[in-house]
Amino acid sequence: MARFDLIGTATIPGKGTQLRLLQRNDEFSIKIAGSTGELMNSRLHGSEDALATLACERIADQPAPKVLIGGLGMGFTLAAALGALGDDAEVTVAELVPEVVEWNRGPLGSAAGYPLSDPRARVHVGDVGQLLQEQTGVYDAILLDVDNGPEGLTRKENDWIYSVAGIEAAHAALTPEGILAYWSAGQAPEFTERLRRAGLAAEAVTVRAHKPGKGARHVIWLAW
Repeated sequence: MARFDLIGTATIPGKGTQLRLLQRNDEFSIKIAGSTGELMNSRLHGSEDALATLACERIADQPAPKVLIGGLGMGFTLAAALGALGDDAEVTVAELVPEVVEWNRGPLGSAAGYPLSDPRARVHVGDVGQLLQEQTGVYDAILLDVDNGPEGLTRKENDWIYSVAGIEAAHAALTPEGILAYWSAGQAPEFTERLRRAGLAAEAVTVRAHKPGKGARHVIWLAW
């Protein structure tokens, strides 16, 4: 079997943690330097797809829907959102690490079909949390996949996104009929209760990391 080659590195702002982009033939992997596990793999994106489709199917009938995605990753959530929405949609993806955007415009983009090239796609290089605090009543759907889930792994500052204050800010950034969706690598029943304490109805959906119906079980929360 061919070995992975290192094709890019990036530093996460505020923490100094290094991300490493690796490629083996048409397979890509993103890891944290010094860690044995993967953050992402281009062959395991079923739950990232589900993050988009579960939310976007609820707003598909909205005229000119606007969607905000927190975290670009390998581009699969963006690609799935664009695939689920019509020509009049606008999808903004906020990515904290500039190199991740460049990777998706370069070799990594082939994994998800270069969704950043879609004219409906917009990119905000910066913290999605800042956008949430600055916007009111703008988005029909907000999809958040900025870390490993409610307990931050790559960046402690991400914890705010999953706090009651962060949830309330995200809810305020929605249109009246809008939907929130959160991705997590694992179960976190306390997060369901946190969503409800913020005054939202919430549903936790278990999805698989790999299609069809294979791989680790991840969780998508839908809240409204």
